[in-house]
Amino acid sequence: MIDIRLVRSDPETVRSALERRGAGTGAVVDELLDLDERSRALASARDAARAAIKQLSQKVAAARKGGEGGAADELAARSRVLGDDLKRVESAAEETAQALRELLLRTPNLPSPGAPDGASEADNPVVRIEGYDPDSYGPHQRVPHWDTGAALGILDLERGARMSGSMFAMLRRGGATLSRALCQLAIDRNADAFEEVRPPTVVRTATMVSTGHLPKFVDDAYHVDRDDLWLIPTAEVPLTSLAAGEVLEPADLPVRLMAHTACFRREAGSAGRDTRGLLRVHEFDKVEILAYTTPDQAQAMHAELLARAEGTLAALGLAYRVVDICTGDLGNSSARTFDLEVYAPGCDLWLEASSVSWFSDYQARRAGIRYRSEGGTTIAHTLNGSALAVPRVWAAVVETYRTPDGGVAVPDALRPYFRGADRIA
Repeated sequence: MIDIRLVRSDPETVRSALERRGAGTGAVVDELLDLDERSRALASARDAARAAIKQLSQKVAAARKGGEGGAADELAARSRVLGDDLKRVESAAEETAQALRELLLRTPNLPSPGAPDGASEADNPVVRIEGYDPDSYGPHQRVPHWDTGAALGILDLERGARMSGSMFAMLRRGGATLSRALCQLAIDRNADAFEEVRPPTVVRTATMVSTGHLPKFVDDAYHVDRDDLWLIPTAEVPLTSLAAGEVLEPADLPVRLMAHTACFRREAGSAGRDTRGLLRVHEFDKVEILAYTTPDQAQAMHAELLARAEGTLAALGLAYRVVDICTGDLGNSSARTFDLEVYAPGCDLWLEASSVSWFSDYQARRAGIRYRSEGGTTIAHTLNGSALAVPRVWAAVVETYRTPDGGVAVPDALRPYFRGADRIA
């Protein structure tokens, strides 16, 4: 969440920054200021009432000790009246503080000054395109992956839907091997600097709140009602909370983490969008890379995460482009995001394969992640990115490497994980 002290001390700067996300977004500043003022006034009244009651209690004790029973009874009666008033003030203070926190949780992060202005994804500038030549793809590569997958028996959408419902895919034979190989490649390419973690794939509500997935995206998340647990939409969620409530040593920063997990998303907002094949699914595997940094380290780490995600796509020989996400299309928690979109010739689409984001101190403030600094502690910064998300990269590989005979050649980078096979047939 954003720092309420910044809202209080420089409301116009906060308002201006939020307005970059969309006209009217800055109006939340007035609500925050009003709730903050009321919350502080009630907290002050509560503390004053508590002090008065404490003082009266001391006077009652002194009066009884001095044999002044009548005075003690009168003071005790005044204390009871104040106690009733205190209960009302405490209740109002708690209610107002909670309302302020809930509004802060729903207020988006301030965009980085470097993020391009824009209203929607249509305004996202393409920074550069790598490895793309539209004339280099043959007719055999212009076949969508769902057709190739069905023909080769490596993508079984029918049985996946029969087992679990629509938008649950089942990978088989070489398709399952391809999924595993892609994740292992991403892990191996980042193992030089990132600690591998296998976190739980179900987490508590507080863990989802820490990254900003709750309360904003409650409709897109899977909730286990009986246990009040959530299926993670990305390993970003548990990795961010790995240091929740802790104070890190500056010498240990940046902290680099990676995890390969299943991810679960309802995709509640996907109505009307292309959901064929693996373009949009409810469950998929992904390798996430994440870092905690100081503010001074954040920019270099953002560049490193982007370069690592790009490097894996390049190693696979896939065409991709780098997109700078504009302020109107930024995720709620993000200050700056670059997307990597891979080209799938069979679909003739650029598919989002990775988002690499810097969250400033927005997530770490929610999670209570700090590092020791001069004169006390400072809120850390968090960054993360998809080192590789399987479905769309899988689709791009199957379409790009489809051969004239209908099989799929295994990219050189993946052959060590294919048990000696060099093609899917």
